[in-house]
Amino acid sequence: MARRRAGGFAYLWTLALVALMGAGLAIGADLYATAARRDQERELIFIGHEFRRAIGRYFEINGANGQHQYPQTLEELLKDPRFPNPKRHLRRLYTDPTTGQAEWGLVMQQGRIVGVRSLSGRTPIKQDNFDDDDDGLRHKKRYADWLFTYPPELFTAQPGGAP
Repeated sequence: MARRRAGGFAYLWTLALVALMGAGLAIGADLYATAARRDQERELIFIGHEFRRAIGRYFEINGANGQHQYPQTLEELLKDPRFPNPKRHLRRLYTDPTTGQAEWGLVMQQGRIVGVRSLSGRTPIKQDNFDDDDDGLRHKKRYADWLFTYPPELFTAQPGGAP
């Protein structure tokens, strides 16, 4: 009789151990998913800065007509058509880490690209503590609201209250 009670007791301990392991795995998976999203956000910010710098270099170099202008397509950042010899402002067209697609939302002004944004509708984890150039990313509800423009403050509110 004593053996049967001990066997049932060991079975209950085994069930409890399996339940605890399942809970631990669920917590671990949640932590891993959060860490992966934070990595995607850091990568999105890095890629956004790459596009911003490339658009800035394109804009600051005078074209054939001697005027500053923004590119009409992202491909113009790969090979600037204003010069006979290839001039590269961007190494490659990056994939959006939040969507996994090579497609970007274009921020346009007068038919020219002044910046890019993600097309993801997910809510960012990071809401504050951005660099000064990325102050416009604070408290946004979606990654699609993160604009990487040249200059960085192009669409952020001015101190006087004007947009």
